[in-house]
Amino acid sequence: MSVALRNAQRAVPLRRAPLGSAVRALRAALGASSFDVGLVCAGDRLMRRLNGAYRCCPRPTDVLSFPYHRLQPGQLPRPSCRDDYNLGDIFLGVEYIHRQCCRTGEDFHSVLVVTAAHGLCHLLGYQHNTEPEWRQMYEKELEILEVLNRQSGSNLQPLTAGLF
Repeated sequence: MSVALRNAQRAVPLRRAPLGSAVRALRAALGASSFDVGLVCAGDRLMRRLNGAYRCCPRPTDVLSFPYHRLQPGQLPRPSCRDDYNLGDIFLGVEYIHRQCCRTGEDFHSVLVVTAAHGLCHLLGYQHNTEPEWRQMYEKELEILEVLNRQSGSNLQPLTAGLF
């Protein structure tokens, strides 16, 4: 199905086509190609508002995921109607990510893709609140990024690498 990508910020120039292609490949690597995904590239203001409303933490962040289904890690939804073929929405904090990349020297586009992979894993029930959850999510991110790396010749690594 589709990846609906919306750029809701103007502060950072963004290449939407490569990001959309990468998200489609990551979704396929998760075995979820038949599900829709919303991807919003957001600025600090929107991320601050969403993070405050949903996580009681009113500051910008790199990614927020809003799953359509409640799933156990790695489960795929079992839709009962066409409208249920939806994984949910991912909000990428583009300004936040861009600032991090300027500080660390990392490639902005690569970090966007890795952050989107992290968000996709959250949509499929993966979390990183405990060390066992982190390990499980790290392994899934590594798995799908390796698929993308083989397809694209890149060398992307999971976002959760340094959490525990």
